[in-house]
Amino acid sequence: MSKEDYVPQPVVDISPPKWHLAHTTWFFETFVLRPGKKKYRTFNPSYGYLFNSYYETVGERVLRPDRGNITRPGVDEIFEYRNYVDKEMLEYLQSLDETELQNVLDVINLGLQHEQQHQELLFTDLKYILGHNPLFPAYLDSSLQPEKPGSFPGPLTYSEIPEGLYEIGFDGDGFCFDNEKGQHKIFLHAFEVADRLITNGEYLEFMESGGYRNFRYWLSEGWDWVNQQRNKCPLYWIQRDGKWYHYTLHGLLPVDMNEPLTHVNFYEADAFAAWRGKRLLTEFEWEIACQHLSPVIPPQANLLNTNFLAPVGGEGFHFFGDVWEWTNSAYLPYPYYSKAKGAIGEYNGKFMINQMVLKGGSCVTSKDHIRITYRNFFHPHLKWQFSGIRLANTIM
Repeated sequence: MSKEDYVPQPVVDISPPKWHLAHTTWFFETFVLRPGKKKYRTFNPSYGYLFNSYYETVGERVLRPDRGNITRPGVDEIFEYRNYVDKEMLEYLQSLDETELQNVLDVINLGLQHEQQHQELLFTDLKYILGHNPLFPAYLDSSLQPEKPGSFPGPLTYSEIPEGLYEIGFDGDGFCFDNEKGQHKIFLHAFEVADRLITNGEYLEFMESGGYRNFRYWLSEGWDWVNQQRNKCPLYWIQRDGKWYHYTLHGLLPVDMNEPLTHVNFYEADAFAAWRGKRLLTEFEWEIACQHLSPVIPPQANLLNTNFLAPVGGEGFHFFGDVWEWTNSAYLPYPYYSKAKGAIGEYNGKFMINQMVLKGGSCVTSKDHIRITYRNFFHPHLKWQFSGIRLANTIM
């Protein structure tokens, strides 16, 4: 990245890379060092206002649409801030006895998990920034891109999940976010689930058949969204001389029709499913399908692939790590959800309105975040994430 790459904010949903770095640093300073370390000296008192994201409990902040206006402090100063807080954190942790350490481990762990979320957002936001540069510059060395397109993964096949009473939610050792708790029972009718994701080529068939011109496939809000759009295609797709290209982190490349589809929103995913005479899974069906079908968890993101995508195909069902999969479930609290007190309680709960759940993780998700119970959530019109489609079918 150049220093200039750290600053832009093309749309409100995207944060500048410089802001991500400063905000994740601010989290440790605000929630660990300031309340815990004796005689801690805040690096710069104004940074709390500049780099607080949404924590009303902590105080006033720069509103999200204005993050790109923070040209100062500069990138060098933000790295100085980062180095300062890293040094202070190491000194603080080394000064704690076993009891004191146990008292702060939860918030430190949350800070690390929070930073991993921002590492993912850094890739998605940077792709949006570079992908809206008229020259479509590559982030990665374009010589590392795959020389041959992927092979066709084969026709969709479906497996049946029987009707029954199932348990949903996290119940085990290790970290999870509060929105994954607590485990509870849910009844599911029998359904079928596709063994793989929808490919670029399959979505192109939808486009070429008039999918964006037929209101019958779309939810009312989705059809309103379609009629407001100039480009009726996945994000980053561009047609030149009758051929489709898409922006990737390797630059502008021909669309590989055999790769999993990415960068569609919920409205598009739902319309495609309707066009195919299918539907999307609920988040509960998705979780239970994973438990039943022994999912294959692919290796960490393969940077040689054009979208950071793990290879398509292979044996077994693939539910993890290629793209975030839209579900037909609203983002709501589980029955035993309990919001923590103070600022930490603002982490998830207050966003449980007007958003849809995505499951599975993507090629830029930290590997140890990819688990069956992880719940991502976005507004239905957004598609800058690596989001795609898996089909399901009700068994009558």
